[in-house]
Formats: sequence, structure tokens, C-alpha cells
Amino acid sequence: MAHSLPALPYAHNALEPHIDAQTMEIHHGKHHQAYVDNLNKAIEGTDAADLSLEELVKNISKYPAAVRNNGGGHFNHSLFWTVLTPNAKEGPEGKLADAINEAFGGLDALKEKMNTAGATRFGSGWAWLIVKDGKLEVTSTPNQDNPLMDVAEVKGTPIFGIDVWEHAYYLKYQNKRPDYLKAVWSVVNWDEVAKRYEAAL
Repeated sequence: MAHSLPALPYAHNALEPHIDAQTMEIHHGKHHQAYVDNLNKAIEGTDAADLSLEELVKNISKYPAAVRNNGGGHFNHSLFWTVLTPNAKEGPEGKLADAINEAFGGLDALKEKMNTAGATRFGSGWAWLIVKDGKLEVTSTPNQDNPLMDVAEVKGTPIFGIDVWEHAYYLKYQNKRPDYLKAVWSVVNWDEVAKRYEAAL
């Protein structure tokens, strides 16, 4: 089953001024496309070609580095585009809001925890909000790894992620990763995160 690049659910400039149009064009059209193309090359003619992306990621230890890096890149970015929106609400509602309050003491505390996870991730990687054993947790992963992978240090179902690779923010924020992390919260698609939360329970 060949993998393909999902369409962005909004225009390249829709997340301005928080995430600039040029970054979105390059990030989605070039970087994500490259992960898809390289993943397809890496799995061609192997049993991995028959697996869904999620199944592949969950069993990633069975496959070579090219599958791990590009499969992770494809999965992570496919999630990332959906949890951002130009029509962001101020915060989560309902069950997700309750779960955030219970796990972290409120939205501000969650933001702080995720921003710290993203800012202190050495080199490239991701900060994640995950569901683990029915509870919310914050974690981070290196490179294009994610918590769904059987090699992850902290395993769980990712429901929100922030890309902290330099290609995600460097054109606008240069070396100021914390400023980018702060800005992302202005474009979070809380409805999508809530949907993923319910599905993960």
C-alpha cells in the first residue's frame, strides 16, 4: 500500500502570524513529501508495504532505520497538520478539559510542561501530549520517533504533538525555539485533540 501526502486542511498562510506561509509550504510540500517518498521506497517489495501507517509505527523495531525515520516523519506530520487550525478556540472543553485539569492542574500548566519538553529536547524531535493507561501525560521523542512506537521510552497514544525540528520554525523564529512553542498554542485545534483523546480511551 503506497503512502501519500495528505492535503493540508487549510491554506499555507492560514496560521499567520504564528506560523508563516513560507514555512508551511516548505514543511508540508517538501519535508513531509520527502518522508512519504522515502518511506515508499524503503518498504517497496517488503511485508511492511501491506501494513497501515499505524501498524507499521507500532512495530517499528522490526524495520530498518529508513522505515523508522520516514515512517515516523509521515505519521508525525500527518497528525501535526490536523491538530492545528486558524480557527482556534481559547482552550479545550468537556472531558478533555477535565482530564487536563486532573493531570496537570490546568491548561497553563500543560502549556508550560509541553513547552519545557519541547525546549529541552536536544537537537531535533517532538513534544507530545499522550494518553497512557487512560491518563494524560507529556513526553518528548528524538528525531521522528513517537510514543506509539514499540521503541519509545514512554509509550502511549499521541493526541497532540509539537514539531521542534528547526525546519518547523527557523525561517520565522530562527534560534528562538521557546517563542515558536509559545506561538503554537494560538493555533491548536482543540476539537481534533478532543476527538483523538476520546478515541484513545
